[in-house]
Amino acid sequence: MRLDVEGVSVDAGAVRLVDDIRLSVGSGDFVGLVGPNGSGKSTLLRCVYRALRPAGGVVRLDGDDVHTMDARAAARLLAALPQESSAEFDFTVAEVVGMGRLPHQGRTAKEDRAIRADAMARTGVAHLAERGFLALSGGEKQRVLIARALTQQPRVLVLDEPTNHLDIAHQLDVLSLVRASGLTVLAALHDLNLAAAHCDLLYVIDGGRVVASGPPHDVLQPALLAEVFGVRAHPVRHPETGAVQLLFDLLPSAR
Repeated sequence: MRLDVEGVSVDAGAVRLVDDIRLSVGSGDFVGLVGPNGSGKSTLLRCVYRALRPAGGVVRLDGDDVHTMDARAAARLLAALPQESSAEFDFTVAEVVGMGRLPHQGRTAKEDRAIRADAMARTGVAHLAERGFLALSGGEKQRVLIARALTQQPRVLVLDEPTNHLDIAHQLDVLSLVRASGLTVLAALHDLNLAAAHCDLLYVIDGGRVVASGPPHDVLQPALLAEVFGVRAHPVRHPETGAVQLLFDLLPSAR
């Protein structure tokens, strides 16, 4: 399923947070949003997963405006993992993951259990099934929420900093899992090296605008990274995959 963001803008009073952003995610592609803190990545994603209605522009799934869809129908197509997720009641892990089945009508309990079990196994949280969600570590909670999104069986997955709280092994494992899922993925990523290793395309956002886009090896250039992130970058190639990886230090003026 194709995802298109067409001229989306978001205002907060007199301040424009997102300004005429246009991007496309082809069916089955993994596209990353990168940019400094406060650049507008999370605000844009909130428009994509219907938590925020834009002041202008349209978000489309295979040509259909996502904001005009019935909520249940939209949830069968698109799942989201926001940057901040909270729970007021201490559901078990199995119950939290099972909530991903709520958009699906005509389901059977046996089918739901099988889909839930598969998602929990794939994300490495099956052993936590009877644990209370609120008692988990930050990394465990993150993997449970990813399992819930997979249990939803969407065609498009929107992720806002999905590797938050995860150790390096689980960062690599989760992004490899998402990459191998075959879903259309739009993700905001803080770690540029993870973005370079896993994304087909990157969009760099700064000041609410797209300032660069393209394959990671074309986008992650020292001049752009100095301008947008204020760091000096030294690109190198991964010895096995050949993906661009970056070494950083401060710009001389920032020392």
